[in-house]
Amino acid sequence: MKSLPLIYLCRHGQTDWNASARLQGQSDIPLNRQGVAQAQRNGRYLANVLKSECAAFDFVSSPMRRAADTMRGIRREMGLESEAFRTDERLKEIHFGDWQGYTVPELHQRFPTEAARREADKWNFLPPGTGAETYAGLAERIAPVFRGLDRPSIVVAHGGVTRAFLNVFAGLSPVEASHLDIPQDRILRVRDGRIDWV
Repeated sequence: MKSLPLIYLCRHGQTDWNASARLQGQSDIPLNRQGVAQAQRNGRYLANVLKSECAAFDFVSSPMRRAADTMRGIRREMGLESEAFRTDERLKEIHFGDWQGYTVPELHQRFPTEAARREADKWNFLPPGTGAETYAGLAERIAPVFRGLDRPSIVVAHGGVTRAFLNVFAGLSPVEASHLDIPQDRILRVRDGRIDWV
């Protein structure tokens, strides 16, 4: 992790599917009112911490609506032009295949055998359906994005992306990473080979 530049990694703000604990994956669900407020909170934090330094930062987001709108909210709070950031397809959330839109209890009710297999090995479980991914595959997808950052960066992505980042770059085990709760109103700061939530 010492090879990485300073990174502020933000999860997108809350959506209605987050609020109802639905597997969101690559379903393009918009921010709800709380999600907009969370993006604003994170933008105010960064504005207060970075001040004039923010001009030196790279701003990169998942292209998914909830992430890009979070980035827009962050940039507005920082006094920056809301659209002046780049997106990277590799930062999209993990794809849950046919299970997108379900809650975990619904999966246990409808697909008990498969849901139990997921619980036993969440990191390597591949849901049914076109486009579905494992967390292990997600980690392989996102790692080059972060290795390619060559200056201080503000990145907006997803809970799964953050879990994968922590596995690849911070040494969290697959079990730890796949079960970690990722807040939407705080930011993961990567600095000098250390990580903390701010």
